[in-house]
Amino acid sequence: MSLFQWTEKSADVLQQGGVIAPDERLPWPQTAVMGVQHVIAMFGATVLAPILMGFDPNIAILMSGIGTLIFFFITGGKVPSYLGSSFAFIGVVIAATAYAGKGPNANIGLALGGIIACGALYTLIGVIVQAVGTGWIERFMPPVVTGAVVAVIGLNLAGIPVKNMAAGNFDSWMQLVTFVCVGLVAVLTRGMVQRLLILVGLIAASIIYAVLTNGMGLGKPMDLSGVMNAAWFGLPNFATPVFEANAMLLIAPVAIILVAENLGHIKAVTAMTGKNLDQYMGRAFIGDGVATMVSGGAGGTGVTTYAENIGVMAATKIYSTAIFFVAALIAVLLGFSPKFGAVIQAIPLPVMGGVSIVVFGLIAVAGAKIWVDNKVDFSDNKNLIVAAVTLVLGTGDFTLRFGQFALGGIGTATFGAILLYALLNRKR
Repeated sequence: MSLFQWTEKSADVLQQGGVIAPDERLPWPQTAVMGVQHVIAMFGATVLAPILMGFDPNIAILMSGIGTLIFFFITGGKVPSYLGSSFAFIGVVIAATAYAGKGPNANIGLALGGIIACGALYTLIGVIVQAVGTGWIERFMPPVVTGAVVAVIGLNLAGIPVKNMAAGNFDSWMQLVTFVCVGLVAVLTRGMVQRLLILVGLIAASIIYAVLTNGMGLGKPMDLSGVMNAAWFGLPNFATPVFEANAMLLIAPVAIILVAENLGHIKAVTAMTGKNLDQYMGRAFIGDGVATMVSGGAGGTGVTTYAENIGVMAATKIYSTAIFFVAALIAVLLGFSPKFGAVIQAIPLPVMGGVSIVVFGLIAVAGAKIWVDNKVDFSDNKNLIVAAVTLVLGTGDFTLRFGQFALGGIGTATFGAILLYALLNRKR
């Protein structure tokens, strides 16, 4: 197909058990509704990540839309994916900027310079993959390595909500209420509500928080004055990157994690659609890398292809790239609404902390799921040692210093897993 030419299919195809392929689409009204659903699916994580790093959520939403459009054009409209805020950046950004966990990040420029460096490295990897294929990546980063690295991202971040997002006993109890709300939504609901477990659980916990604080005076009341005073439309708070060597060296290696994520997501879509997308792997890496650089240049987070939206495709059997084009346009419009940003800022910190506990835990479990899905053999001492050492390096925030440069837990775990596997995988 050409970039904007999809074959229109009737919804009857779905009712008969068929699928809508990447080069097909439903009639435009139904495509638009599906686009809204994909915006909702990516919303919770794309907004949560910038808040945890002290970034502007409006810019994150805006750049997720722009990044998805960049990805769409670079892949020629062939790969159905949505690009949202990557959680892989949280630990290294907090380390590079010494962010305390509340309010705007005063050193955001340092993080942005590092995000741009990461995007440049990611783009370079994409160019190499486009030229020679993905075999070398799969050789250096087998499932035991990628699973351990993904798990470490969640485990390394565990201390943030537990130690920094609850000022007192009431706040700690509200964190508990929040992750119980998310759990109940995950287990007791079905369909789209279940897919939006983070967002629905967050709303429910915020309502409970408002009743207990604003209504019963048990804690710090919710302040909605910012929401009332914010304009419906306006420019977000763009930020300027600062290029500092230590921050760039600390953040750039996240590209390795993004490669692993994107590789896995494209293989998942290939399995679901029955269309081999390996030929677009290099272009997908380049698209994601360029989108990350553009986002960092404007004040946004690094971006990655989103498993949440792949889950929606799996549930609906609709893989049309037209849906992601529509979803991206919707996200761009939301990015220019200060009122939307004010609503996000009004979410109580302990509620956000409870959601973070769930999200970081899910990231850790996602790493373990990679091991299970790929049947990693832990009776093999090579796999056992790589996984064990990587988990402790990342969770314990093991740091190595090279002069003025410090490589923190996620960085040492990532490089350690790759190098240790290469060393132990040598033939006897």
